[in-house]
Amino acid sequence: MAFAWDSDRAPASATGPVQSNTNRAPSPARPQVLLTSICRPIGAAHGDATSVSYEVLHGQVTRAQGVFSPRSTNYTFALDYIAANLDAPATVLHYPSHQELIRELRKGPTHVGISFNLSTFQRMKEAVELIRRHAPQAKVVLGGYGTVVDDAMLAPLSDHVCREEGVRFFRKLLGEPPRPMPYDHPLVVHNLRVFSVPVQRTGMIFAGLGCPHGCDFCCTSHFFKRHHVRLLPTGDDIYRVIERYQEMEPGMGMAIIDEDFLVARDRAVRLRELVLEHGRPLSIFAFASVKSLSRMTPRELLETGIDGVWVGYEGKRSGFTKQQGRPVEVLIPELRSHGITVLSSMIVGFDYQTPEVVREELGEFLALKPTYAQFLIYGPTPGTPFFERVMREGRLHQAMAENPEAYYRKCDGFTSMVRHPSMSAAQIEALQRECFETDFRTLGPSLIRSVETWFAGWKRYRDSDSTYLRAKAAYWAEEIRKAYPLFPVAKRSGPTPEAAAELEAEVKAALGPPDLKRRCLSMLAPAAAAWTRFTLRYDHFQHPKLRRVAFRSSPWALRSGHLGSLRVDIERALRSTRIKLEGAFDPDSARRFAQGILSYLHGNDAQVRVIIAEGTQATREHLRILGKMLARQRHRISVTIPSAPDTWTQLAQWLDVVPATA
Repeated sequence: MAFAWDSDRAPASATGPVQSNTNRAPSPARPQVLLTSICRPIGAAHGDATSVSYEVLHGQVTRAQGVFSPRSTNYTFALDYIAANLDAPATVLHYPSHQELIRELRKGPTHVGISFNLSTFQRMKEAVELIRRHAPQAKVVLGGYGTVVDDAMLAPLSDHVCREEGVRFFRKLLGEPPRPMPYDHPLVVHNLRVFSVPVQRTGMIFAGLGCPHGCDFCCTSHFFKRHHVRLLPTGDDIYRVIERYQEMEPGMGMAIIDEDFLVARDRAVRLRELVLEHGRPLSIFAFASVKSLSRMTPRELLETGIDGVWVGYEGKRSGFTKQQGRPVEVLIPELRSHGITVLSSMIVGFDYQTPEVVREELGEFLALKPTYAQFLIYGPTPGTPFFERVMREGRLHQAMAENPEAYYRKCDGFTSMVRHPSMSAAQIEALQRECFETDFRTLGPSLIRSVETWFAGWKRYRDSDSTYLRAKAAYWAEEIRKAYPLFPVAKRSGPTPEAAAELEAEVKAALGPPDLKRRCLSMLAPAAAAWTRFTLRYDHFQHPKLRRVAFRSSPWALRSGHLGSLRVDIERALRSTRIKLEGAFDPDSARRFAQGILSYLHGNDAQVRVIIAEGTQATREHLRILGKMLARQRHRISVTIPSAPDTWTQLAQWLDVVPATA
């Protein structure tokens, strides 16, 4: 993906259009790429806006839920995506300290990319200053949704600006040939913690960018000119990534990153076919809209593997096209009744709203019992129709209009920046806080709401006529049992202890009492919650450690691309990799390809399947080089050879060969 993921904002897309503010040719030196997020520490305690943090859930969704807030660091995974799809060696840093970034800069990268958004503009400037001081030879590339600001602001800070799909941009910048989609998909896993204890891992699936709906406030839609970019074009492409995560950890949950995944209906339909064909119950969270959700039944969603969705409620009179379809007051409760968790968002500060209207809409919204609820202030972002209208009408608050950087810093969804027809900025911000507090006080912890939703799904599908949905019900039952330790804390210190106690009794009557392990965990849970409360109060352990990932650091690294006239396409999994070859071998490409496989197999138990396309050319000498170099790993390599000519059968002297017709 590219530079369009901003880790301290709601999940959006992850790659951005690419522009360069210079026409310089790539450096003649062999490119060495460093891609980095902004530096830690960040957050309100360190001078940032209210919601700027490392976490979407805790920063913007469950921020009022205290110890009950699920915790998960959102890394700038767009950088991993770009790095995985370059030919040049690349290193990715997630949340480095200044010293950690300086240490990497002293290694002499030729290009340094920084991903940022508007609210972290000042953090980007700090990183640029470090680059200019410690790696003055490096070209600075800026990317992410922060690049919506005008060129006059970015030109002094950068050599290039990425405002498009980032893999294509970076390959062009480095002088590398274009690569067709789907690109190589890195395996990126996020860890979820409850009461400071790791409880779940989620694999990220980068399926698309941009959104055709074009809501007037939506940066991610207008960043891509309301165009939907399919990073994974087909349902088959998506399922191949799913299989890789399931190979890594059977039963791992997954999140599809795409503004409205279901808008590409053909892709979703094909994915459903594959999920049902394989029969393994999946747990996928996806972004959707009322419009796209209305085209599928809840059962069809589950059969696609989707058991969690993020859908915008926004406002009753907001009038966005994405809200066309089934009435939301019918849709959300129906999804929940089928076991599908719903994260829904509401906007505060529409022109038509008054305090009374906001509270009325909040009451109607909470009556739908969303599993998770987000409340953001209606704000203008450059490049959107709402921003253009605000600037045309002169409604941006004067202090922000006069100081663009002060405005950028407050673009976090928690600051009222526009003069409202009937409410002051203080009123709007107070109403937002009231929404978060009322949601938690009325509906209780989202973790308990999740259990309630899973239980509804289990009751509906435990005796289903569908083998897949019965298996899904069994999956929910196990997830509910894992959640037993939540109940003692929810009954002791949650805002809705009676509801938690009632749900606990019903669940245990249906699924049985906890086993010994979960009884012990239930006894320890209050202490874990108390520790979490302490760390929150005193800001201890709230900042992630550096995450550093190196790509192609070895000159023999196995990668997709061209070796002379030989085209290499690689599809990786954790313990098996499929490599397709086509074109023509020569002595150098045979040696380099064999060395790449040996380098890949070193120090692990992976397997490699090589598929040689019909028409690929090689002499006996080329095959002798290839076979002799790989012979010692014969037990880990299989080769599918073309049906003609017979020359290819020579590989059987050294490797496990399968004819193409077999």
